[in-house]
Amino acid sequence: MPSIDFIKDIQENDRKTFFKDFENSKSYEAKSFDDEDPKSSNSRPLIADFTEYSPLHNGHFHCMKTAKAKIPDGLFVAVVPGLFERSGRGLPYILHRKTRAEIAIAVGADIVVEGPPMGIMGSGQYSLCLTKMFQALNTDFIPRGYRPFDGYEKILERISLGHGVAPKPYRIVDMDTKEVIYNGKLEEDNYVIVSFSKSLKKIGFDFKDKFIFVPRIEGVSGTLIRKACSENNLDSVKSMLPSETIRILEREINEDRAPLHDLRVEENIIDSANNLSFEELLKLNFFNEKLANEFINRRQTRPFESISEIEDSIFYGFSTHFKNRVLSILETRINADMISEYIDTYPSTVRVLNYRNESVLEEFKEKVFENGNKYVKDIVID
Repeated sequence: MPSIDFIKDIQENDRKTFFKDFENSKSYEAKSFDDEDPKSSNSRPLIADFTEYSPLHNGHFHCMKTAKAKIPDGLFVAVVPGLFERSGRGLPYILHRKTRAEIAIAVGADIVVEGPPMGIMGSGQYSLCLTKMFQALNTDFIPRGYRPFDGYEKILERISLGHGVAPKPYRIVDMDTKEVIYNGKLEEDNYVIVSFSKSLKKIGFDFKDKFIFVPRIEGVSGTLIRKACSENNLDSVKSMLPSETIRILEREINEDRAPLHDLRVEENIIDSANNLSFEELLKLNFFNEKLANEFINRRQTRPFESISEIEDSIFYGFSTHFKNRVLSILETRINADMISEYIDTYPSTVRVLNYRNESVLEEFKEKVFENGNKYVKDIVID
C-alpha cells in the first residue's frame, strides 16, 4: 500500500508544476496566423482520445482499436488528465498519470499528453480545457465511447454534422437550430459527448465529421476493478483488463505505488477546513458565501476532526460529485480566479508523458506546429 508521504510528494510536486505553468501561461501571448496561407500537409491524421485510464480496461482498449481500424494511418494521441491525480468526479485515480501513460503506450497509443487537472475544476471547466487541447493538437478525429439508447442516435447525428448540442435541465437542445432534440437527462458517458460538442462550438473549432462514436462493450465494471485493486485480487477482474494493464498494475501494487484511489492527504483537507479564513475559503474554486459560512459556523462549535465531518458540511451542488470536488479543492487550495486564468491560456504548454519512439515524437511535434500554432507555446517531455 502506498504511504501518505508518497501521496504528499505527488501533491507537492504537482502544485509546483501547476504554479509554474500558470506563471508561464501569463507571459504567453497567443499568436495570430489568420493572415497566413495554410501550407499543404503530408502529415498523418491525428486521433485525440481523452480517457482517464484509471486503469485502462477492455472498454478503453476497444475504443482505441476501433478508432485505429477506422483511421489506419492515424497518429493516436491519448489525452490523460494529470495534475493532482483527481478525476472529474473529484476522486483519486488508481494509478499515477505516468503509469497510466505507460499502459496506454503498451497497448497501442503513439503519444500520451497530459490533460487538465480535472479534480479541481467543474465539469464545464474541464470540458472546455479538453476541447481546447483538441484544438491545440490540430486534431482530425475524436473517438468517444457511448451507451446506446432510443433517441441518442439523433443527438449523435447532429454532432456529426458539426452542430453544438447543449444539455439543459431535462432536455437536449441543438445550438444551431434551437430545436429540442431529446427530452430527459443523459447519463455520464453520453453527457460527456454532448458537453464536448457545446465546448467545441464555444471555442470555434469545426468538428464536423471528426467524432468516431463507439458503442460501449459489456462486461466491464469500474466498481469491481477498483475493489479488486484495493484487495490486490486482480485475478477476479482478469477478463476485464488487457494483459499489459494487469502486468503494470501488479508491478505498481508490489512496489507500493498503487492503488491510490482510497488515499487523500487528509491532514491538508482538515487544516484547510479549520484554518482558512472566510475570505480565503470564498476565493477557492466551488466555494460561495453559503458554503464558506457553513464551514465557519460548524468549526466555531467544534473544530473538524475527520473527513466525514467535513463532508457533512458540504451541501449537494448541481453535480452528484460536488462533495468530492470540494474535498479536492480543500486538499490543493487552488483559487477560482487562478483556475479561470489558467483555462484562458490552456494549453500553452503541451506536456508529453510518454511516446512510442523518437520518430513518432518528431512527427507529433510537426503535426502540432503545422501552419503555425497560435495556441501552443512549447511541447515539453515530462
